[in-house]
Amino acid sequence: MSAIDEVKQRTDIVEVIGQYTSLKKAGRNLTALCPFHSEKHPSFFVYPEQQSWHCFGACSTGGDVFAFVMKKEGIDFGEALRWLAQRAGVSLPSKREREGEKEEQEDLYQVNEAAALYFHNLLLNSPAAAKARAYFKGRGLSQQTIADFQLGYSLDGWEALKQYLRERGYGESTLLSAGLLVEAESGKIYDRFRGKLMFPIRDTRGRTTGFGARVKDDSLPKYTNSPQTPAFDKSGSLYGINLASSAIKRLDMAIIMEGYMDVIMAHQNSIKNTVACMGTSLTETQVHMLKKMSKNLVLALDADAAGEEAMLRSVGYENILAAEIKVVICPEGKDPDDVIKEDIKMWQQLVDGAVPVIDYTFEKSASKLDLSTARDKSLAVEKLLPVVSAIIDPVRKMHYLQKLASLVKVSTHTLEAALGRIKSAPTRRRLPEAPLVSRALRPLVSNPREEYYLVFLLQHPEFKNRTGEIIPEYFTSSENREIFTAWQETDGLASLREKIDPSIHEHLEDLVKRSLPEADSEQRYNICVNELRKQYYRDFEAKRVEVLALEAQEKGKEADIAKLKEDGFEPSNQLRIIFSKTERNWSETRRRDNG
Repeated sequence: MSAIDEVKQRTDIVEVIGQYTSLKKAGRNLTALCPFHSEKHPSFFVYPEQQSWHCFGACSTGGDVFAFVMKKEGIDFGEALRWLAQRAGVSLPSKREREGEKEEQEDLYQVNEAAALYFHNLLLNSPAAAKARAYFKGRGLSQQTIADFQLGYSLDGWEALKQYLRERGYGESTLLSAGLLVEAESGKIYDRFRGKLMFPIRDTRGRTTGFGARVKDDSLPKYTNSPQTPAFDKSGSLYGINLASSAIKRLDMAIIMEGYMDVIMAHQNSIKNTVACMGTSLTETQVHMLKKMSKNLVLALDADAAGEEAMLRSVGYENILAAEIKVVICPEGKDPDDVIKEDIKMWQQLVDGAVPVIDYTFEKSASKLDLSTARDKSLAVEKLLPVVSAIIDPVRKMHYLQKLASLVKVSTHTLEAALGRIKSAPTRRRLPEAPLVSRALRPLVSNPREEYYLVFLLQHPEFKNRTGEIIPEYFTSSENREIFTAWQETDGLASLREKIDPSIHEHLEDLVKRSLPEADSEQRYNICVNELRKQYYRDFEAKRVEVLALEAQEKGKEADIAKLKEDGFEPSNQLRIIFSKTERNWSETRRRDNG
């Protein structure tokens, strides 16, 4: 996670803006007199779910928390980042530290990839890997699947990998940093993985960050992972994410499994939107990763006690998603891997019939209690009321409060009184400030349309003279806006790097490395511009509806809202024009692509 993302995650825009102006609840959002200009009626809105703000009055602008601090304090992005980082307790690395960490990470990605190729070639060709090949064959894996996941085998020797990589120029210190070697107390350095089935672990960009390893038999422990390194963080990794990300976005659903083989078998059977959570527990970091691709998460963990406990722990992550997490309930004694191999249609039925995780929690808790007794009713309330208390959405909270009341046969008023006395244990480390809105709502903001447009500009500098068609306000993310405005004022990537604050360099380099499909650049650019405009006007119109509704609520249906239309255009008309242009561009692109 970058420093910018960490600051975003730990900062609540409501808390920050609340220090400058008095906020008033307006539905799911908040409103206030604009802190940037004088006005009698509130035209300033804060959107906690999007972690953004917008002034519909004289300012006619908005953005994220960085944009607010920059405008209010009259400072640049770097200063705003440092101000918010200090407030949130985030340590920002120096430029030299960032460059050193980045170089070290790149070295580890390279040595891990070299090790992955070595292990894979051993599995395919070494006589010593005969049992490993038999194991994968026995599990029903095809040669194509073995190649897709680059499965491998580590020799049962002390220094096989060490010697191989040192002969190819990798130093011992790099191998230790990557976790491929272990140093014993005696000072002897040897291979960490020996005589194991090897599962390379990759990030969303396909870089090899670490390894999972399994014994060939059923001895314990069955699995070991790479240790924590500058390139590998188990809690922040998802097995198979490099192969699953496009399907997750396309299908708008991510299925989270427990084991490597579950995911591998799913992909072999064309269930491509599956990943594994690197253990029985889904983590907050993993939820944030998946949220950028889809808010529809389905848990398909093993049907054992550990898997059930992990499902119960995931209830708190629904507030991060602002959406339900669902659970696939496998037949007793069967893992997802088993079901998929035996009956793919049954698996699809289980996914289609996935139940909300809170309903699953209620069912599992009730099944272990005798709810005809006062004692077990109290136990049910003791266990389930904190779950209800943690729900932020008021409608869903009342739904489950009523469900619990019906389950234990008491009135909702009784439970509401008990609910008021509950102080739920925090699900994450909190900052010392008292929050106005739960920190669980706080998302890591990512905007694919903005980033795609910037990637296009960086790879097609010939379109620079066309950037006048785009205004900075189209970018809701401050770091994207900073890169766009700096790009307009510079004459190339080198000068762009010098122009922007060092804190944005990591984000810029990520954009530079992304690939785009080969296609007619003129058509792609037009599509890109129209998509960015469409997003802006669609968001603006949605926010405008809320403003008009508030006006009508406060002043009546005949309220004079002429002031809100002084900007001289109707977003709905703009959207109709943009949709028409976009459709024409897509049609032209499809016609050219099809020859």
